[in-house]
Amino acid sequence: MPVPIPRQRAIPAAEGGQAHAAPPYDTAAPAHDTGAPARPTTGTTEGTGATRGDSGTTGGTNGSGNGSGNGAGLTLLVIEDDPSGSLTVPELLDSAGKPIRIRTARNLTEAERLLTDDVHCILLDLALTVPGSADPAEGAGGPGPDELAALRHVLRLAPRHAVLALTANDDSERGAEAVRVGAQDYLFRDELDGRLLSRAIRYAVERKRADAAQRQLTESVLRAQENARLERGLLPTPLLEGSPLRFAARYRPGRSRALLGGDFYDTVRTPDGSVHVMIGDVCGHGPDEAALGVELRIAWRALTFAGLCGDELLSTLQKVLEHERPDDEIFATLCTVDIAPDGRRAGLCLAGHPSPLISREGRLAELLPYEDGGPALGILPRARWPRRQVELGGTWSLMLYTDGLIEGRVGRGNQRLGQDGMVDMVRRQIAAGLQGDELLEAAVNEVRDLNGGDLTDDVAVLLLDRTPGAR
Repeated sequence: MPVPIPRQRAIPAAEGGQAHAAPPYDTAAPAHDTGAPARPTTGTTEGTGATRGDSGTTGGTNGSGNGSGNGAGLTLLVIEDDPSGSLTVPELLDSAGKPIRIRTARNLTEAERLLTDDVHCILLDLALTVPGSADPAEGAGGPGPDELAALRHVLRLAPRHAVLALTANDDSERGAEAVRVGAQDYLFRDELDGRLLSRAIRYAVERKRADAAQRQLTESVLRAQENARLERGLLPTPLLEGSPLRFAARYRPGRSRALLGGDFYDTVRTPDGSVHVMIGDVCGHGPDEAALGVELRIAWRALTFAGLCGDELLSTLQKVLEHERPDDEIFATLCTVDIAPDGRRAGLCLAGHPSPLISREGRLAELLPYEDGGPALGILPRARWPRRQVELGGTWSLMLYTDGLIEGRVGRGNQRLGQDGMVDMVRRQIAAGLQGDELLEAAVNEVRDLNGGDLTDDVAVLLLDRTPGAR
């Protein structure tokens, strides 16, 4: 038979679970139902039908659970102010026959104190008054009482909890409005039988969990779309129309990374016939670093078309980085190469970046000179980056890369592949007849295999080829 709601106002909120203070109630849940999540709490006995869930912090816990059934029961927080004591709640048991813990709060302040991690559902009496509440929807006629002020307050207080609204029998319109505002369901005050209430609790918790899962899925999709847009900005289509040079590139994100990295590259041909190529890496991972990489790449392209190169270009890029970076600890490495219109000579600038690898006809692949490189962008305020002239020859292949390609482990120890190991690897692959896209794919795959799995850092690598007879 229905029994009065137990009062627990004398029990401190710090007492987890408070199972000893509440008499048993019944959910009448079927034994196969594992959808009502809960968190193990003090004083809870184990049962095969109860479920376990993930909880957040006080005032913002997560009502979703994994339905694993590890023996923890549910906790219901009832928020009502009923001086007459006429409000009664039927006996509630979980699906294993264990009593559902019930806490009661007479006002919202007390509710906030009792809203600990192990609460899964809130039963709120819509008749609860909130002093000073006004209806935000009222017009020029003056504010009136907001009949859902208590609900709005609870939803702000516990945005991840399942909430059931309790209303009078003749006020279904108010109950429906409560659902529209954010409650999972509404119940009539005088119809609280055990079967109805237990089903409503399970439904509310499951619906809240489903809503949370859908929200996370939507956020993941939006994040993936944002990352795709950033990636297109980091890894653009080269502008090489009219150039005899062949271009190939590969980009592979680091292991299990939800955030986009800061590797970027670009290649353009200016009106005088010169081909300019660059590759860079903003330290760190995430949308801020990726966005900064996009800004640097776009700035490089604009400055290159404006005729800048060498130290003048890199000094300007450093100013861009200093003004756009989120904090002073962020820096970026960069390698730029400008190839003369005849394709036989190039200017090389290094800003804390590994030197490119060149393979000439009839000679072993080797690194371009790197002794005269300057610091990474953003490290020294008045740094200089000398431009070094290098001879390329008639037929050559130039490979630029980020440090993700050389920092992978070799075997089970802490030894890294390094630049020397990369040079040996590429020499073998070229000797096997690989070139262009096949060479880059083989290089990235072998580095991954040597690492024993996906690389921790992102890898960007590009290749420019000048074939025999190119003019």
